[in-house]
Amino acid sequence: MYKHVIPLFSAVVLATFTVNAAADTAEMIPPENAARFAGKDGMVCGKVEKARYAEGSEGQPTFLHMGGTFPRHTFSARISGANRSKFGFPLETLEGKSVCVIGKIQRDSSRAEIEVSSPAGLKLANIK
Repeated sequence: MYKHVIPLFSAVVLATFTVNAAADTAEMIPPENAARFAGKDGMVCGKVEKARYAEGSEGQPTFLHMGGTFPRHTFSARISGANRSKFGFPLETLEGKSVCVIGKIQRDSSRAEIEVSSPAGLKLANIK
C-alpha cells in the first residue's frame, strides 16, 4: 500500500532541497555588471546610492539607484507607487544601505533595472 509513497516523498524532499540550495547559492551580481544579464532572472547586490520617490512621474515609482551616483548610476530597482504600501516602511530609508534586488533584469538606454513588486524581491544585505 505505501510502496509508492516513499519514492514520491523522497522526490518532493529532494526537489525542495534543490530549490532552496539554488536560492542560497544564487550569484550576487554587482550593479556595474547587471546589464550583461538583461533578460535573465538575477540577484543584483550593492549599496543604494540614492533612493528617490518620483511622486510627480507616471505611476509614482520609487527608484533605488545603485552602482554610482545619480544620474550616472548603472542599475535601478523600480517600485511602482501601487506597490509602495506593501513594504511597510518608507523605501527612501534604504539610501546608504546595502541591498539585494531579485527579479528579471531589464535594460533601458544606459542601465539595467529590476521591477520590484513585493518585499520578497528586496533584501537587506551584508556586503563586504
